[in-house]
Amino acid sequence: MEIRSESVGLRSEKLGGSSPVIPRKRLQVWFIRVCSSILVWTCLVQLVAVGELWHPRFITNLTTRFSQIAGPLHVQVAVQPPPPLPPPRNYTSNGFLKVSCNGGLNQMRSAICDMVAVARLLNLTLVVPELDKTSFWADPSDFEDIFDVRHFIDSLRDEVRIVRRLPKRISKKYRHGVLEMPPVSWSNENYYLQQILPLFNKSKVLHFNRTDARLANNMIPLELQKLRCRVNFQALKFTPQIESLGHKLVHILHQRGPFMALHLRYEMDMLAFSGCTHGCKQEEAEELKRLRYAYPWWREKEINSVERRSQGLCPLTPEEAALVLQALGIDKETQIYVAAGEIYGSERRLAALRAAFPRIVSFLLLDFLNIHCFIHEILASQISSGEEGNTIRSIGAAAVPEPFISNGCPGFYGLSS
Repeated sequence: MEIRSESVGLRSEKLGGSSPVIPRKRLQVWFIRVCSSILVWTCLVQLVAVGELWHPRFITNLTTRFSQIAGPLHVQVAVQPPPPLPPPRNYTSNGFLKVSCNGGLNQMRSAICDMVAVARLLNLTLVVPELDKTSFWADPSDFEDIFDVRHFIDSLRDEVRIVRRLPKRISKKYRHGVLEMPPVSWSNENYYLQQILPLFNKSKVLHFNRTDARLANNMIPLELQKLRCRVNFQALKFTPQIESLGHKLVHILHQRGPFMALHLRYEMDMLAFSGCTHGCKQEEAEELKRLRYAYPWWREKEINSVERRSQGLCPLTPEEAALVLQALGIDKETQIYVAAGEIYGSERRLAALRAAFPRIVSFLLLDFLNIHCFIHEILASQISSGEEGNTIRSIGAAAVPEPFISNGCPGFYGLSS
């Protein structure tokens, strides 16, 4: 027994001389620390996941607070916690409705409101609408690039069931094509109940390939009118990137004094579609006519511009808009934000409006209002998060009034690059 004890002691001394042995208590402390860290991080990840699903108030407030502290170059906007989701409406769907919107953004937005009302009326499941990519604007954006698709689906769940795409089993069944048609323009609910609803007895998927003005504005049930308004003012919410850009623009304009927005409907496609050529040169009138013939779905080709104008069916010219603003008593130093695309005739047609109101700002000039810095932030955030959307694609450049010219890429709170 004594010999074994000595040999064990001798072995311990040899081991101790070669490498120090970590005490057992210290190993236990480190093991507890590692396990505690793993547990804390697991709980944090689970908490964030639950927050994304249910949007608890304290998570939203915490995120807002961090944004205010860490983002001095961003406009601080009070973020309200989203309201609780309404309970889903329980109904048996008669089929799936696919819609392809056409026209500009305003026309497509109005069409989406109409199609939601139609889906509700016929007890259909609506597939998230497709946006027009073949119009004059040639905009490649999808629905989710412009609108918050999750909010759109959730906010209307108590009225109509909306899905991002057709279920796989339905897509396989109708892989050779679905029934496609344009509804009759300005139709009331009787048309959809009597002529469209029976079509779902033959096919469970129907595709409306045109949606402009396909539901009457008047003489339809009040419930449908209310639903249209709800879609327009609540469900169709812009993406956070676009809303941030809007807040940034308003902030810039506010810093430079009072302003008003003027939707000057004097773009090339509007004039070509309406046939209104008052004040245009002969070659410009011919160009508008060629554009009108280039789009087969624009039904009217030969239009008498003088007669159309006498009927009050032409948009105000920039010269007439200047007279109206002056008659309304708008101060000359007020900024006029032209909320429209490129004005046809460019500076030649804007000369009278600019003479009356020198501080004109156009969306095409936002590149010189430091917005390009903000756009770069958006694109960088999309690339880093793997979202290569089409939120902002291009901004034109033109001559800019002196008060808006800036060097480099200065910030919005007096910070310079």
